[in-house]
Amino acid sequence: MIQARVIKPHDIEFFEVPAPEAKDLKDNEILLRIHKIGVCGSDIHVMHGQHPFVTYPVIQGHEYGAEVVAVGKDVTAVRPGDKATARPQLVCGECGPCRNGRPNVCEKLRVQGFQAPGCAQPYFVVPEDRIIRCAPHLSYEQIAIMEPCAVGIHASGRTDVKGKNVIVTGAGTIGNLVAQAVKGRGAKKVLITDVSDLRLEKARECGLENTANTAKESFEDAVKRVFGDEGFQCAFEVSGVQKCITDLVANIEKGSDIVIVAVFSKNPEVNLAVLDEHEIRLIGSMMYLHEDYLLADGMLADGRLNVDPLVTQRFGFKEYNEAYDCIDNHREECMKVMIDLEATE
Repeated sequence: MIQARVIKPHDIEFFEVPAPEAKDLKDNEILLRIHKIGVCGSDIHVMHGQHPFVTYPVIQGHEYGAEVVAVGKDVTAVRPGDKATARPQLVCGECGPCRNGRPNVCEKLRVQGFQAPGCAQPYFVVPEDRIIRCAPHLSYEQIAIMEPCAVGIHASGRTDVKGKNVIVTGAGTIGNLVAQAVKGRGAKKVLITDVSDLRLEKARECGLENTANTAKESFEDAVKRVFGDEGFQCAFEVSGVQKCITDLVANIEKGSDIVIVAVFSKNPEVNLAVLDEHEIRLIGSMMYLHEDYLLADGMLADGRLNVDPLVTQRFGFKEYNEAYDCIDNHREECMKVMIDLEATE
């Protein structure tokens, strides 16, 4: 089978490697046929040599929709023919966070596609404890977006949003899904901001009616327009932009929570005097737990999450380099780029 590896920044090469076979599965393992792979922002950082925790060469791919081909004799969670995906987290199971039910912040966490080999090949093996059996009516493309859905669901659960006015800064794929998850958890009103008309249009297509382009409308005016005198009581920073965290700290209601979802390329400045005097809590959010994936599957299956408008470009498996070129050269036209392996063996 063909395997795609990032040999060094800006260079993906293809190799012929033996395909895993059903006869070689361990009792708890599952053989998957990969159909679709999503490209995310962290993948782009790897491609550009900007990810701090990657050693080259690396096999990318951690967002995927797959079909179960074969299972080990002890596997009960899925059976051949099921649609599935799997968490890409490799954890130790022994450190304090793992023992306390928070393996997403395992002290020895490795993530497939970054510190461990990813799924950029037609066949891939995963253990049962990370598998997610997906609703059969979901497409492989929708399933490939389940990983960012789980990110959004986990972030949206880091504080109580029910009945509150909420702002999400950053309308990329993750910001969009955070906003959808917040809405699904019972927020009163949700405003999502960005400086890209495309991303904001995609947000509206996904059912997020309150949007603001803060390159054209001030943050304060947008807050007033959407929330009136009520203001907002919760925020999610998903842009990684200094101005956004500055605006949130300066304008959020006292005693409120700001959840940090974005990865900042440069450490932002935060007004600690205001944070202290207004008793604002900054809360981190890291990836997801297994139950976040299960909820993502349920919310995709019943339509509470709408991911179809997010896919803006599609490329064949051997067009991986072209996919990254497209992202680099057409940033304002890209949301979720999808790699199609369905014709690849």
